[in-house]
Amino acid sequence: MTGAPDVASFSHLVGIEPGTQPCQGLACFVARREQPARWQQTLETTPRVHCLGRCYEAPVTGEGSSRPHVESIASRTVVLERMRAGPVRTVEAYRRHGGLAAVERALSMPRPAVVAAIEASAVRGRGGAGFPAGRKWRAVLEQPDETKFVVCNADEGDPGAYIDRFLLEDDPFCVLEAMLIAAYAVGAQTGYVYVRREYPHAFRSVTQAVERLRSLGVLGADARGRGSGFDVRVLRGKGSYVCGEETALLNAIEGRRPEVRARPPFPSAHGLFGHPTLVHNVETLANVPWILREGPDAYAALGRGNSRGTKVLSLNSRFRRPGLYEVELGTPLARVLFDAAGGVRGGALSGVLVGGPLAGVIPPRHFDVPLAFEDLEGIGASLGHGGVVAFGGDTSIVDLAHHVFRFGRDESCGKCTPCRVGSVTVERTLAAWADGDPPSGVAREELPRVVDALAAASLCGHGTGLAAFARSLSRHYPDEVDACFG
Repeated sequence: MTGAPDVASFSHLVGIEPGTQPCQGLACFVARREQPARWQQTLETTPRVHCLGRCYEAPVTGEGSSRPHVESIASRTVVLERMRAGPVRTVEAYRRHGGLAAVERALSMPRPAVVAAIEASAVRGRGGAGFPAGRKWRAVLEQPDETKFVVCNADEGDPGAYIDRFLLEDDPFCVLEAMLIAAYAVGAQTGYVYVRREYPHAFRSVTQAVERLRSLGVLGADARGRGSGFDVRVLRGKGSYVCGEETALLNAIEGRRPEVRARPPFPSAHGLFGHPTLVHNVETLANVPWILREGPDAYAALGRGNSRGTKVLSLNSRFRRPGLYEVELGTPLARVLFDAAGGVRGGALSGVLVGGPLAGVIPPRHFDVPLAFEDLEGIGASLGHGGVVAFGGDTSIVDLAHHVFRFGRDESCGKCTPCRVGSVTVERTLAAWADGDPPSGVAREELPRVVDALAAASLCGHGTGLAAFARSLSRHYPDEVDACFG
């Protein structure tokens, strides 16, 4: 095993069912003053659970059974087209909504034509990096290896995001149909769905859906009588944010320590067990059946610039109308915050984080920014996974920074020095600052250098995301942090 011995294991829920622990995620942090006694309990809880996927009713404890509000404000609904009317948890109900028609269409096409359709749609990954999906499919298709895999990354760890959870719980057959299409297109024989441990209902739902498709002959070694069928295994995580990074996820599936791999080689050439592997998150896959049914041109007609299609946003409990909102890419952020969600309860809105805590904070003066990859990057923010966490004036910026860096420290895999050491260094300084001892002298000079190292030399987005978050605070909230992060 590698990594520093003083780094807390990122598989921190081994043998533990996260059913009673209070959530310590970002959405629960900014809602803590609504239930201060419960938040105090989180500070005393070990192990820490950083998100339970119930950000719409934060702060929370345990699994819960309530459903979020689901709404589409897009001109065409892609991802939430079935969920708007309620859960679709049987294959019969899925068929009534047109389910499995897309895979039948794909199977009637040459494999390169299916890949070309995904390329023409211009769909990009919805898990964070926004990499063009079609390029991944093409790269795996062109590998000569006879053994290939498709992996669904359902380790949705960004505190504030919960779309993948409810897709797996309420529309699991859509995700599995997408995996079937992808497997046929790239020539894969086996698929894996890796579900984060904090989502037990999602794990059960997708497991039951796989068993049902096997019973119908849609999945299995001899699926549909074709002799070269595709089958899917469902695995449950052990508690690790970094498993959301695709190479760490592959290590976890292999039973290895889930550290980030150096790239190249990329998973498309050397992925799971050394074979070509297509990795997508849940929401990315949920777009695929729609693209095959409606056509890539219809999908590409949505959005703007290099941001095509729609994106589902997960809004936290500080909004008057929290829940899941599907928006066309390019929609102004303000339309979502105020027109759709009704603004925040209990005071003014001081800022929002879009795409998780490891991204730039967006202050009120930038609320007119279009929700598109390039526009958000232009202001130092990110679309990421689409979790929208609003905070008001009752949230101290220093406390917010400390909370995020504590999360970053806890979830660092420890493989690269900038992240392993830098996250601890900044967290300790912020902890003292939050207790009334602001940095000065050497400590004040050191923070920008540590942030620079995180940005320049981290092995993955965990460290670079912490740097982006810190720099955005200095840029947008200088009075609160006095430009300590450079």
